[in-house]
Amino acid sequence: MLATNAAPLAIRRQLSAAGILRISLDALIAVGALLATALWFEHGVDGPYLVLALIVFSLTFPGTAHNAHSLGALLRDVILNWLVVVAVLFFFGYVSGYLWVFPQSVAVAWCIAVPVLMFVSHATLPFVLPKVMAMEGLHRVAVIAGDNDLATKLVTQLQSAPLLGIRLAGVFDDRGPERRAKLDGVPALGNFDALPNFAKSNRVDLIYITLPMGSQPRILKLLNQLRDTTASIYFVPDIFMFDLIQARVDAINGIPVVALCETPYYGFTGLVKTVSDYVLATLALIVLSPLMVLIALSVRASSPGPILFRQRRYGLDGKEIVIYKFRTMTVLEDGPSVRQATPVDDRVTRLGQMLRKTSMDELPQFINVLQGRMSVVGPRPHAVVHNEIYRKLIDGYMVRHKVKPGVTGWAQVNGLRGQTDTVEKMERRVEYDLAYLRNWSLRLDLVIILKTVLVLFGHKKAY
Repeated sequence: MLATNAAPLAIRRQLSAAGILRISLDALIAVGALLATALWFEHGVDGPYLVLALIVFSLTFPGTAHNAHSLGALLRDVILNWLVVVAVLFFFGYVSGYLWVFPQSVAVAWCIAVPVLMFVSHATLPFVLPKVMAMEGLHRVAVIAGDNDLATKLVTQLQSAPLLGIRLAGVFDDRGPERRAKLDGVPALGNFDALPNFAKSNRVDLIYITLPMGSQPRILKLLNQLRDTTASIYFVPDIFMFDLIQARVDAINGIPVVALCETPYYGFTGLVKTVSDYVLATLALIVLSPLMVLIALSVRASSPGPILFRQRRYGLDGKEIVIYKFRTMTVLEDGPSVRQATPVDDRVTRLGQMLRKTSMDELPQFINVLQGRMSVVGPRPHAVVHNEIYRKLIDGYMVRHKVKPGVTGWAQVNGLRGQTDTVEKMERRVEYDLAYLRNWSLRLDLVIILKTVLVLFGHKKAY
């Protein structure tokens, strides 16, 4: 599962040598294995291999930070991510005709070697690299100013990311022991007045200030005391205790501002998302058009009523849109009361049961994508009346509307389909939707599309 909480911004902005290696690892392995197999089988690397190496690098950099809790889960993630890359390369290679430029022996050996090397590297790197860094003296020494809940969260993040190369020396605070958070395994080194001398005499590299923003006089006094040190100083505001979506630092004419809840699609990433939506939707409609015509004729012949079902949903920024689906019921509900479909529902036609089981009733929504109302991948839209109910019951529910709704989504490929007859079920769906917003990338979209195809048929919760 994707991370459900954003890491403190001060940590995410740092890129140590180990961090650079981690995000470059997949690309280095993929490109290195390609060149190695080419040399092994062909005894040379020419122009086509160099072009392919550049494309592979762009598809695999930056690498995925795997947070799997078992070797089996890690293996599954590595294989799934690599299958997405291979599928993209195969498709464009087939369309362009360059697929046959490369010998089959090279292609097969490379496709097998890369996931094996990635799995071994990701499995061993968290254990090997910190030890190497410690032997070479590459660790940076850090201290925390402020022993509180925010410091506890910061310590957890530092301890869970050994590849940052940060060794936490301890914490400073003016409060008595009874008022501190009592950070596990982190020694208390004294009050704030002792921090400057400690930083100078122990060659501290990083100082994290976790005091609440309401303690402005204490913060200013501490910053003034630390002027005589060479340590890098980071202020971790307590706003990061809240659930953040795409938190980032920006500036308006030199004035720093912090985005707490932002769409992941801004600037170049927004262009990438838009272009990929139009390309994928166009390809899907071209490939699926014969099937969609057959379904349309079947819907028309199976029961009286229109072929397409139109319903109002909330789109980007909570604005109403109209989505299209193949009609699967004998009713067309889109008013103040919309009853969700159930496993045994007499409103669903026999053809509709098959269409809903395979999600083929959703295919007309690719037209919505070309209209700019939806994305291929994103949080699934709910009926307007259901939105109005759940936005009052679930914290952060409307944040999922910071992006366009999707034809498929992260929640759906993780089994959260079908009826949401309890608030808890909808909360789980929203949790996955928000995790998607925090961790969005084009690669994640491709993974979701691939998983959608794999779980499309025979899903027991679809009805």
